[in-house]
Parts: sequence; structure tokens; C-alpha cells
Amino acid sequence: MTYVDVLTKMETEYDVPVRYFLNMGSTRLDMNALVGHNLGLTFKGYRCLNCGSAKKIFRQGYCYDCFYKQADVGDWVMRPELSTAHLGIEDRDLEYEKEVQLKPHIVYLALSSNAKVGVTRKTQVPTRWIDQGASAALEIVETPNRYLAGITEVALKKHVSDKTNWRRMLKNEIGDTDLFELREQLKAYIPEEARPYFLESNVHLTRIEYPVTSWPHKVVSLNLSKTPEFRGRLNGIKGQYLIFENNVVFNVRSNEGTVVALDTD
Repeated sequence: MTYVDVLTKMETEYDVPVRYFLNMGSTRLDMNALVGHNLGLTFKGYRCLNCGSAKKIFRQGYCYDCFYKQADVGDWVMRPELSTAHLGIEDRDLEYEKEVQLKPHIVYLALSSNAKVGVTRKTQVPTRWIDQGASAALEIVETPNRYLAGITEVALKKHVSDKTNWRRMLKNEIGDTDLFELREQLKAYIPEEARPYFLESNVHLTRIEYPVTSWPHKVVSLNLSKTPEFRGRLNGIKGQYLIFENNVVFNVRSNEGTVVALDTD
């Protein structure tokens, strides 16, 4: 069966293991069911997720022009400490920014490769952790807006990484840090404004398992613009990556806006 459509990130459902779905036109593919089967990917071009043009994708599924206009990819998205909606100050679209920024946010610790700190909207728990390929995560601060979560992350990342080593994550090389112990170590570095929101009594550690039959020994990233046709056995899925035989991996999310033909055996 062959499906042709523009890629968007896989949808996920928290289960044991995580369930993955990929929308291809009117079909919602159950990606877990394809693990162990051959999968083909063929590059067909680009389609901006905003304007629909065939321009080359610049970032996050958008062409260059749309990337610098869309409200959902402002600088505050990657750098929450730049959020200004709580001050009534617009970046690109104040109503949109209020809708996103003035909602509860979680500062968390996660194990994806090494221990890391991050920020996400409360409504994106545990989706954010799944998309990062985390094997465990712990909520440590819950703030009423994105700005407070952002300044907390800035303060804490001086003492713990805010990055994932994606190659180690895909090889399932996971550190054994005790996230509860790390939370206690970091408590003193939380900014004064955010200290009332520290989740000292939270004892719930979220553990995440992925549908993977074998892990790659090294990581070879598939670039469809350079290798426009690829076919291989799907060995698993972690984060937003398809893991194929022969150590090949394909990041669905970083290829949003790419039009592909996907065929299954």
C-alpha cells in the first residue's frame, strides 16, 4: 500500500509501549503495527504547512517567509524566558501568545540520554517527553505562565543540561540519575519568583517505553533530499524517530513540510 502526503509529526498515545500514528491524507497509520515490516520513503517535494507553497522548507514545516510571520514559532517558543504576554506585550500575535503563554507550564527533569531540564505546557504532558525520547520524567515546578517556567529553566540549566544527546538516546544509552535526588539538589537554584510553585511533594515518576525491537549500534541519519528513495525494515520508533535496520534513523518531526510517498509491504 502506498500513501502520499506532506509529513507532520507523529501523534502519540501514552501506553506501554507508546503508540504512534502518522497522518497520511485521510489515513491514520498505526505505526506500531509496521514495526518489523519493510517501509519505503520517497521524496516528492515540499509543501509549507502554512501557505501550502512548494517552496523549500526553512524550519519547523514552514517556508522562509512563513517562519518569520507565524506566531507559533516566535523566539519565545524555544526560549520561554522571552515570553511577554503576561506583560501585555505582543511579539507577533498577542491573542495567540496569551492563549499559549498564560496557561500552566511545567518545568521538568527527564532522562533521555543524560538528565536534562525542560519546559512544557501542562497540557503537553507526557507528549513532550515522548517526543524527546525520554525514558523517565519528573515534574518539579508548575507555574501559572510560560515566563516563570522559562526563567526557572534558565537558572537550572546552569547546573544540569537542557539538551538531549540524540544519538545516545537512539542507541538507548541512558544515564541512571536519580531524578528525585537531582530535584533536591536543584531546589536552591530556583528563582525567588518561582519558588512558590516548586512541587516538593510530587512523588510520581513517569516511565516511558517505546516500540523498539533492536537498537542501533551507531546512528546514520536519513536525509531524503540527498537520498530521495529509501527502503528498509522498521525496527522501532522512539521520540519522533523511525529506527530502521542497518542503523538508519529518520526524524519525522524535522522533516515536517516534506512531501513523501510511504509504502508498506
